[in-house]
Amino acid sequence: MTTRADDSPTGRNPRRVLITGGAGFIGSHLTRLLIAQGAHVCVVDNLSTGRRINLPAQHPRLRFIHADLSDALAGFEPSETFDEIYHLAAAVGVKLILADPIGAIDTNVHQTSALLRFAVSRGPGGAPAPTLIASSSEVYGKSTNVPFSEDDDVVYGPTTMPRWSYAMSKALDEYLALAYHGTRTLPVVVARFFNTVGPGQVGDYGMVLPRFIAAALAGEPLDVYGDGEQTRCFCDVRDTTRALPRLLESPGAAGTVYNVGADQPISMNDLASAVIRVTGSKSSPRHLRYTEAYGPGFEDLRHRKPDLTRIRRCIGFSPGIPLDQTIADVAAWIRSGRGPAADWSTLEHAGTGPAPEVRP
Repeated sequence: MTTRADDSPTGRNPRRVLITGGAGFIGSHLTRLLIAQGAHVCVVDNLSTGRRINLPAQHPRLRFIHADLSDALAGFEPSETFDEIYHLAAAVGVKLILADPIGAIDTNVHQTSALLRFAVSRGPGGAPAPTLIASSSEVYGKSTNVPFSEDDDVVYGPTTMPRWSYAMSKALDEYLALAYHGTRTLPVVVARFFNTVGPGQVGDYGMVLPRFIAAALAGEPLDVYGDGEQTRCFCDVRDTTRALPRLLESPGAAGTVYNVGADQPISMNDLASAVIRVTGSKSSPRHLRYTEAYGPGFEDLRHRKPDLTRIRRCIGFSPGIPLDQTIADVAAWIRSGRGPAADWSTLEHAGTGPAPEVRP
């Protein structure tokens, strides 16, 4: 990536950033945020779940590489360095994991290992590049110690249940990242995401909020699994992404795991009701057994809530976008009829001022 001066009054060179999985849901929001901050961003994505139209078609500070991550890393010139690396490339969604457990494990473990080897010598001057590794609340497994704290023990089901392979693969990513920090002095931060939602997210892989909203807008039943009393904490992607550069740049954050999310729980029954209310839909919830959705033997967690003490102490993180606003924004994005290519300029308000009023 070519270094050049930005248009700022100081004339200093903008930072050079590599984002893996940058055409995905969270990655594309992060890409636009960093470009808006003046960074030169290189996105690598094989588009297995990401979408090229999530990103600007052309931008002078955006470089897009359509390739598997290991191939792209091998193709960089030895002189190419990055000030920051964000590793968001991963298999996502319960349905995708169950459908292709081999691919999910391979993606999550082998690609992360390749990225960490690359990062060791790809900072300015050949130094280690500060790197953020995206992890997941799934790492906690089926622990009942709520809220989940970063140093809690984890509890998994048997290896005969593919549902837990994702959690274990993300945990192995964390072990790798922290080992590179400890033995290779790689300044790495691990971010465990909790139920990130917002405009641009699709329900193709089992994500509950876009699935509920799409059904409500179509006048169809909202499928709630189990009794609907299981709870989750939903954090708007625009709150999540603004926290990531702050974590990576925070002194003393390297070598540490951080929960990233909101800590206000809501049951799936109440979430369905909120979606119906905000969208003005005449739909109603419909309860399905887990076996109907995922097949026999699927285990779900009753409650998933993060302890945010550590990230609050580190960067003063506090999610600012209320869930009703997120629902309204996702509904507006879907109603636009343009999918990921929709104009999100009116929705990118996180970190730039107060959120707009919820639209009726």
